[in-house]
Amino acid sequence: MSLRFLTAGESHGQALVAILEGLPAGLALDTDFVDQELMRRQVGYGAGPRMKIEQDHAVFLSGVMEGKTIGAPLAILIENRDHSRWKGKPIEAMTIPRPGHADLTATLKYGYTDLRPALERASARETAARVAVGAVCKLYLREFGIRVEGYVRSIADIDGQIDAIPLEERYPRAEASSLRCPDEVAAQAMQGRIRQAMEEKETLGGILEVLAFGVPAGLGSHVHWDRRLEARLGAAVLSIQAIKGVEIGTAFENARLRGTQAQDGIFLEQRQLVRHTLRSGGIEGGISSGEPILVRAAMKPIATTLTPQPSVDLLKGEETQTRYERSDFCPVPRAVPIIEAMVAYVLAEALQEKLGGDSLQEQRQRFAQLPKMTLDHFALDGGEHLFWQ
Repeated sequence: MSLRFLTAGESHGQALVAILEGLPAGLALDTDFVDQELMRRQVGYGAGPRMKIEQDHAVFLSGVMEGKTIGAPLAILIENRDHSRWKGKPIEAMTIPRPGHADLTATLKYGYTDLRPALERASARETAARVAVGAVCKLYLREFGIRVEGYVRSIADIDGQIDAIPLEERYPRAEASSLRCPDEVAAQAMQGRIRQAMEEKETLGGILEVLAFGVPAGLGSHVHWDRRLEARLGAAVLSIQAIKGVEIGTAFENARLRGTQAQDGIFLEQRQLVRHTLRSGGIEGGISSGEPILVRAAMKPIATTLTPQPSVDLLKGEETQTRYERSDFCPVPRAVPIIEAMVAYVLAEALQEKLGGDSLQEQRQRFAQLPKMTLDHFALDGGEHLFWQ
């Protein structure tokens, strides 16, 4: 069965809920790890006041017995502590949409009589449920030696010197920083820029990267557009609030190079096929190559700003300015575990498709038999073939 998940819940509703279906039986569910991932989403320089209210905790309502998955759907609940401040209280009409948010488009699409239902569901609060799902997927991937690790590459116009840092060192360095940037010098400059944005009542965006280590060759496929691994990763990451661009490897830089410069050369080391660069991001032809997978995402400055923006009061039919709704000044550091979660989900889904089976024990045996990027695992016979008759 293919992996899939759904989330439900509004920003200030009673709770968030996620249902994750398709995991094999026998996966040990480390609930402390899931809560740790939820905590990672709540911390980071530039976070707004809501993060001081919520203390997210995942409650598993089904699909787990004796601490292990049973092959049934997981139901996960995360309480919204801020709900008590809203329950039973009349809420002032919201009639002025914020440029860049779902306020205007969703209200038109669904015929709401107030803008709030649009922003309540479109809010990034929903990503807490995704992080919980992603944490479970990370536990599943960990059984096969696969790690998904992210960090901040840039905020506003400040770029970290990330390429000079070895791949394996980037995540631990990033997690030691409140900016989640592995370049300490750049992180200090980023903090200053965020502080300046706070004083100027502005918001900032940035660029994030996720690396996946240990991914076997052969995930995804070239035979259909919707099975290509980079397409699935791109769709998943672009589904995150405020993410407006995705590249696999160094895609945009590659576009400025010659063809002989933009590829990852293939070399032979003790019968193993290896690469010395990561320009294709560990994916070729829609299929994982066995190298680390690199996904890069561009996050725009979020739409909610203390400084008013031009808009229209839809009720009065007059041009006016936006009113402030509580939000982050720079959500980029907090977005790292969210993007990790979506990448982990896609890789877990692709691995589940590759392995099949209903139990973790069954899948471990199949994983051990997967072909490797060595000369011994290719079946070329060197003969002529009559492909079409």
